[in-house]
Order: sequence, then C-alpha cells, then structure tokens
Amino acid sequence: MFGAHELKTQFIKVGGKKIHLIEESENLVRYRRDEVERIIKNNGEKLKILPAPATGYGVRLLMIKFKEPLVVPPQDSLTGFIEAPIEIDVKIGELTIDHFIVGKEKYALYGTLEAGVICRYHISPFYAEEPDSLGVAKLTVSNPSLEWESLERVVIPIWKTPMYYESSRAYYPLLIVTIRDNVPYVNNTGKPPKDGLNAVGEVLSLPNFLMRW
Repeated sequence: MFGAHELKTQFIKVGGKKIHLIEESENLVRYRRDEVERIIKNNGEKLKILPAPATGYGVRLLMIKFKEPLVVPPQDSLTGFIEAPIEIDVKIGELTIDHFIVGKEKYALYGTLEAGVICRYHISPFYAEEPDSLGVAKLTVSNPSLEWESLERVVIPIWKTPMYYESSRAYYPLLIVTIRDNVPYVNNTGKPPKDGLNAVGEVLSLPNFLMRW
C-alpha cells in the first residue's frame, strides 16, 4: 500500500479506496481513482503513495476524544496508542497528482463560539498495544503534579507535521502530553514513534500546544 509502486497494470487498495493503474501503451499509464483520472508518461519513475496529516479543508489541529477518559497517578505517566485519521498523497517525483481522504471526515469546534477554532475530529479507544488501524499515534501522558489527573481528549497540532509509514500503516510523530496545574501541554515531537519507519516531510518538532479549553 504505502511506498513506491511500479507503473504497470494493477490495483492498489488504500483503506476503503482503490487505485487502478492501466498500461495503455508501451509508455503511457492511466491512473484512476473514483472519478479522478490522469495519463502518466512512464519513464521508469515509480508512483508513490504516502500518508498525509488529516488537515481536510486546511485545519491546523486534530482533536482525538478518548472513548474512556485516561486517569494518571501523581508523578507518573501512561504510554499507549490511539487511532488517528489520515489523508493520502499520490506522487510522481515531487509532483502530487492526487490527494484524498480515507474514512469518515468529521470536524468539531475547539474552544468557545467567540474564540474557538475548527479542527478535525475523531473518537478513539486508548490501546496498550499498537492497534491494527490505518492511522496510528503513540501517546505518552505525563503527570508531574502531586494530584491525580484525568484526560478526556487530546488536541494535536498537525499543520506541516512530518508523517511516518510502513507498508500497511501510517503514523503521526510521537506525542507527549504533560499535565501541569490541570492544563495539558501537547508536544508533537516530530520524532518517529518507533524504529524502522519511513519519513514523509521535514522531521521537526512543532511548537507546544496549550489546551486551554
């Protein structure tokens, strides 16, 4: 699925979508996905199918609500995984020839009506082990305080975030949430959540995000 593919007749399944490549002549290949079609001159370059952050219509934040709130003891931490929506870039060289969303597209208001922002929205269980999902984020929740803390959701900065992938799964960078004075600070570290993954984009940490609401 993710990675490089020969420009030859084949089906490539990505989530619930299908990409169909059809060799129409010795050096012309038709790309088809739903109603999208492209004619590609085959010069030996491979087609790349890559994960992209779930920015939808240009949002900068992704809100993941946990199915069950997380409860963390004083001066302790909890590490696990959540499902996260992704989008797909299809490229030849550095040219994007197609971009699409997989799964359901949902949005929510983060903050107040007067000062809030629209963000991508998803509900996920919290997993102790990596789930069998198309998009995954590894999350560490740290509670350095002397009191028990609870976390019902995490709001993640995703604008221009790097992404990581292996053949069948995409990953957001490692996320670290630190709860100070009952306020979560979210750090998209830019780092891969595990070894051996391929990177998309510039591997940089994003500025910390303060979850005021």
